[in-house]
Amino acid sequence: MRAGMLAFALGMLSLRLLPLLPSPGWLGLAAAAGLLLALTRGFAVGLFVLGLCWACACAQVALDDRLDAALDGQTVWLEGEVVGLPAYSGTSVRFELAEPWSRRAALPRLLRLSWYGGPVVASGERWRLAVKLKRPRGSANPGGFDAQAWALGRGIGAAGSIKAGERLREAGMAWRDRLRKRLLAVDSQGQGAGLAALVLGDGSGMSRTQWDTLQATGTVHLWVISGQHVGLLAGLVYGLVSGAARVGLWPRRWPWLPWACALAFVAALAYGLLAGFQVPVRRACIMIALVLLWRLRFRHLGVWWPLLVALTLVVLFNPLVSLQPGFWLSFCAVAVLLLTFSGRLGGWSWWRAWTRAQCCVALGLLPAMVALALPISVTGPWVNLVAVPWISIVVLPLALLGTLLLPVPLLGESLLWLAGGALAVLFEVLEQAAALAPAWLPPGLSPGLWGLMVIGTLLLLLPAGIPLRLLGVPMMGLALFAPRNGPPHGQAEVWQLDVGQGLAVLVRTAHHQLLYDAGPAMGETDAGTSTVVPSLLSVGVRRLDTLVISHAHLDHFGGAGSVRRRLPVARVISGEPQALPPAWQAQACETGAAWEWDGVRFELWRWSAAAHSNAASCVLRVEANGEVLLLGGDIDAAAEQALLASALPVQAHWLQAPHHGSRTSSSKVFLHAVRPQGVLISRGQGNTFGHPHETVLARYRAMGIAAYDTALLGALRVQLGTYQPVQGWRAQRRFWRDPVQAP
Repeated sequence: MRAGMLAFALGMLSLRLLPLLPSPGWLGLAAAAGLLLALTRGFAVGLFVLGLCWACACAQVALDDRLDAALDGQTVWLEGEVVGLPAYSGTSVRFELAEPWSRRAALPRLLRLSWYGGPVVASGERWRLAVKLKRPRGSANPGGFDAQAWALGRGIGAAGSIKAGERLREAGMAWRDRLRKRLLAVDSQGQGAGLAALVLGDGSGMSRTQWDTLQATGTVHLWVISGQHVGLLAGLVYGLVSGAARVGLWPRRWPWLPWACALAFVAALAYGLLAGFQVPVRRACIMIALVLLWRLRFRHLGVWWPLLVALTLVVLFNPLVSLQPGFWLSFCAVAVLLLTFSGRLGGWSWWRAWTRAQCCVALGLLPAMVALALPISVTGPWVNLVAVPWISIVVLPLALLGTLLLPVPLLGESLLWLAGGALAVLFEVLEQAAALAPAWLPPGLSPGLWGLMVIGTLLLLLPAGIPLRLLGVPMMGLALFAPRNGPPHGQAEVWQLDVGQGLAVLVRTAHHQLLYDAGPAMGETDAGTSTVVPSLLSVGVRRLDTLVISHAHLDHFGGAGSVRRRLPVARVISGEPQALPPAWQAQACETGAAWEWDGVRFELWRWSAAAHSNAASCVLRVEANGEVLLLGGDIDAAAEQALLASALPVQAHWLQAPHHGSRTSSSKVFLHAVRPQGVLISRGQGNTFGHPHETVLARYRAMGIAAYDTALLGALRVQLGTYQPVQGWRAQRRFWRDPVQAP
């Protein structure tokens, strides 16, 4: 039974590894073969195939529910009901709209919408909206967040920005939304958003700085309602009933054990519903239900049976949940704890058990964190020794009790005020710990090194005294700290990152690294934090020898501050050094300045007579083994003419499309002089500037120049010096990604 259930679950989880989904015909044949095997001797194999077929069918249904490509970028009037908790950021609000209806076309069942400068929106309201719709999309970079996978896992078929709207119906039973407003309105020492995250699982009100602090200290799991919170509440209710029965305060006519089990499960389920019933909560509720059921029947479950049942049921009801990182972290953490504490001889003191649990979870989650390209907290195991009991014993009980007693004048508000004060104290400690050591993102590992890391982790989690157990230490070290060799001498690895409407290009030689521009700034965050730094760390870059800021426009300079905070930068060069912060001590881009790293030549140029910022962009020429890349920033046609009149050799194999393909750049005479075989376009999908302009694209096509677009291909990689074609990150097929299209 257990082997069959495990095989079925593994079949459903294998969906994540598929590059493409099988056609309906092949899927039907595979399901029939799996059923035949399950009914004969190949029971486990058949269930594995059936699980995979079920997951593929669910995935195909979700893909078919995406926005029709014909409506991508179109503005449509539609009606729908607001679900979930709207998230506010400044003057904008973001929310999900369920079952939208339009006269023009069929729409996905769930939309994720943004309304800039819009009114207050409440869950349960029905709206008529004019929405510019687009298919789920996101940047595609090494080590980056996969927005398409996330949207598919959440069942979101389209995103959109609202142009206008009218409320058709007021909110009905939107109790979670009203409760959140009450929590945010209470004077809880500035921690209302944190309390809403703990009570309702809604962290939308927390600032980017707070999330960065939690990530750096490995305490994000405390603000995302997990099995720990649910289990704590269920255990508390069970303990209260059993304690009352022991001291004679429980009515004798009511058997205490059935009541304790029932009330504990009701409490867990109520908290789960309050928190939105996300994956960790579902897993916890299923495991608690099984444990309580077997406790009621006085039977011993074994440690792995509840986890296996919870895994199978969670994935059965939504196989696409495997696309969400939280799913893997939740189940892996429980599996690590079971492996650590089950089957051990003798007992541990409470402090040894507590410290061992934190250290083992931190160690056991390393392979999952590396595989999911998530940052790893260096201080997490020690910080959690304090943070977990502080939240579980002090903050959470006060917050839940205060929420429950909000109808009682002053009492509920007072308890929430105390909870907010305790939370403020904890954040002070977390900020100090985050300042000591930021989160660490290990470089991406090959399958072989990752497998070595898994084996090393399992060895270290085994009980003391197991032979060869300590071999896990060198195995882990070899996997995590293996030297990441750069390209061979005389070659350069070039990454033009997918940063949206901006530019960021990494040029890496055998022993040196240069970053040309750092992407745009976007509200509270910037591309340096969200894209550039994670991508650089993922490919093994730990320092920058040179940071070149072409010019001081925000789409090129916006992420530079975050890059400098996270990585050591030896020098900064800019076409507009006077516009950068004085503390950066930026050097001016001097025409004719040149240097050589590891057999690769770099040369700078800048138009001294530039009349505006774009024309003042610092141009960088990189030559490796005779193959040339020309980076021009945002130079316009006039600056191109000046460049052609200079002494810099402009003929190049690869050209970064000036000014994102604007019609004011890429003049015909310039392209004839450069004669590139390909241009690298960096721009945002559906940007308001219309980049790249159709006239420029037509010019590229007429001259036989291949265009490589980050909006279509994701991050672009060129192995300069090998004369190989450009590689797009989206070329790595995943079933949830749209097929790569020609620009």
